[in-house]
Amino acid sequence: MADLFDVKVGGAGWHLTSHLIALAALFVACFAITGYITFRDDSVPGSALKDHDADLEDITADTLTLTGNATVGGVLSVTDTDGVNRSTKNTGRYYLEEYFSLPPALEAPTAVTQATNITTAVVSPTKYTIITTQATGALTATAWTSFTFTNTLITANSVVTAFIQDDAQDTAGTPGPLLQVADIAAGSCKLRLLNPDEAATTTAVLKIFVAVDPQVGVNQHLCAAGTNMTDALVAYSTTSAGLTITTAGADQDQAIIQPRTTTSQEGTTNGGAPTAWTGTLWGTENYTEWECMIRTNAIDNQKVWAGLKDTNDQLIATDDDQAFFKFQTDATNSESFTDFTKLHFVYSVGGTDYISQLPITVAANTNYHLKIEIDGARKAAIFVNGTQYNVTATAGSTGGTAVTAGTTRSLALTNDVDLKPYIGIEAGAAAAESLDVAYQAINRLIFE
Repeated sequence: MADLFDVKVGGAGWHLTSHLIALAALFVACFAITGYITFRDDSVPGSALKDHDADLEDITADTLTLTGNATVGGVLSVTDTDGVNRSTKNTGRYYLEEYFSLPPALEAPTAVTQATNITTAVVSPTKYTIITTQATGALTATAWTSFTFTNTLITANSVVTAFIQDDAQDTAGTPGPLLQVADIAAGSCKLRLLNPDEAATTTAVLKIFVAVDPQVGVNQHLCAAGTNMTDALVAYSTTSAGLTITTAGADQDQAIIQPRTTTSQEGTTNGGAPTAWTGTLWGTENYTEWECMIRTNAIDNQKVWAGLKDTNDQLIATDDDQAFFKFQTDATNSESFTDFTKLHFVYSVGGTDYISQLPITVAANTNYHLKIEIDGARKAAIFVNGTQYNVTATAGSTGGTAVTAGTTRSLALTNDVDLKPYIGIEAGAAAAESLDVAYQAINRLIFE
């Protein structure tokens, strides 16, 4: 067998050993890779394997195993089995992620004024409520007076706490009323008031704070908002991972997930911001990146929006500077699109709007991973389910310019504008509309 590998050239003989065979095989494998490999030692020059006209993104493999160190210049993104492209973390950036281990609730307690008299029932759909009792009522001397507090969040096993936080008849020498919670049942409880004085009160204007299951936490970073939105309209999905947010049932009702603001009751001593989602500035100059995963339900009469805006409103004309995705089935209470079946990307620069019509027909019961990356030139790149799409430079507040898959970014956004992440749905008719939200994440350079 050895003779088969003996070669003579010009009288000079050499033996092709098994080591040389292995090296030859290695050369063949390396030349099949677009890009280049740098070896640990100089036995094979790295320059001999370089392909200067291609890069490593063309490699397709079921498994890639690296032994030792690997260095990546730029941003490393990973695409999973669903085609979703997510950025990996690096030490120079600041990251926030929210998978909703606690559900968002309304940011402030619902204010309710009691009707008719002090015994009239009060209805509230939220975890925290401030009740103002009827001004014409009075509390009988040394007697209990009660009214029903109806709340769909109350179960038979709920803990309901209540206290009087303001009493209009709080004067010197006049004892204040006592408050008791009683008869807790599914959907309601009794609030009982006792006047310990020997004389009836002249008025019973009280402010009563009520909390349903205060031992069960709510999300301290993101909250629920929108027209007629309630805590009960945020729930964990029964068919997919994450939340389902639902509108209340009337035309133009909204369900929005947004960062808690400085109006929040919690944490306002920490620099005036209740959460890092609000306290951190997500500026157009900060190389900000945002992404979310949403899932549609029925597609009928609705508007869905998600991205970076100045306010939580779905109307394009509201914000002078923004970058967000939008889908709507019609132009009612909104702007007109050329094709209402398509997903759109909208950005605005100092009040000038640009609408890209993506080649994506929005379907029911479908996952959509949405991603926005703003670079050092303040230009936005957009991705949907891992595919990057071109962004138009044609101005217009209606219609929409059709674009294709590609790498063209937006025009430069306005410098030093701080935006916030919003995800919302608005009903286009008198029927409840819902949207599933699995997660959202945002990151930026630590310092720019």
